[in-house]
Amino acid sequence: MSSWLLYCRPGFENECAAEIQTRGLQHGISGYCKTRPDSGYVVYTSHDPTADLFAVLALEDLIFTRQWCAIYELLNDLPLADRLTPILRLLKQQQLTYQDFFLETPDTNTGKELQKLCRALSTPLQQELQNSGLHDPQSAYRLHLCFLSTHAAYIGYAPLNNSSTWLMGIPRLRASRQAPSRSALKLEEGILRLLSDKEREQLLQSGMRAVDLGAAPGGWSWQLVQKHLFVIAVDNGPMQPELLESGQLEHIQADGFRYQPAKKVDWMVCDIVDKPKKVTALMARWLVNGWCRQTIFNLKLPMKKRYQEVQQCLTILHDELANADIDATIRCKQLYHDREEVTVCVLVTG
Repeated sequence: MSSWLLYCRPGFENECAAEIQTRGLQHGISGYCKTRPDSGYVVYTSHDPTADLFAVLALEDLIFTRQWCAIYELLNDLPLADRLTPILRLLKQQQLTYQDFFLETPDTNTGKELQKLCRALSTPLQQELQNSGLHDPQSAYRLHLCFLSTHAAYIGYAPLNNSSTWLMGIPRLRASRQAPSRSALKLEEGILRLLSDKEREQLLQSGMRAVDLGAAPGGWSWQLVQKHLFVIAVDNGPMQPELLESGQLEHIQADGFRYQPAKKVDWMVCDIVDKPKKVTALMARWLVNGWCRQTIFNLKLPMKKRYQEVQQCLTILHDELANADIDATIRCKQLYHDREEVTVCVLVTG
């Protein structure tokens, strides 16, 4: 059997499993998932031992998977005095060498307690990989060790060009004391994850104009101001006073669902808490009317059938744009700084 380990947000194991099974079937790969509530990971096993998800799916196209790797084996009886010997024995039986390695854990409280162990093993593992000839600077693969406990770890690998460059798939961002709220990190991560380096350079230039719907107290507006955009912040609630003094922000007290811009803007961002289909309809209206060219927004998900809700919203958005003869790229990801939500980015390309 061919198996993959998929890292996800704890509590979203079912959504991660439903998505990988659905996407696999779309490419003729059938399989089943093993999940445990709030574990922060899913194990997907294909019925076809020759199946290769890496060849047919891109990690960035998966909404609920942060990081993934193909599994060699679960070693669940690692001796506490010498964990590396059985790991190296297993690796020598495989056909790959590795440019790099990640020592990871699920994103849980138990996982956080194991990160000290991972740090302690890092240097010895690096030395052992070099001494055994398993390290190759030209290799296209990364070794993954995901520790579930002090004596159990999944051992696997992933191609460098189809896996996250961040440990556990989590970018390490620092909250600024000047930001009005921690929600600023959501937009920062969204820009980092959903736009390429070239797109960030071209689409977030100094002097561009943006609208922030549901802006108060100003976390997302602050993020755009830091990138030297001029922002219209739309919200009936108060904005951070320091942000208003920046000279780059205009606060309009209005309902985000009713506001219409006087002229087209480069960006519209939205973090309004409301039903996902209602927010999706609002986003589609902005894009179809040509009020903005790019948008990043959040969809707050219901307690049940969350994957299905996301799929329905994305389908609605795609159909609305297609009916208006608008070519656009739609990307969606559950970010580390998201909670019961996903972040969507739409770039109008034609």
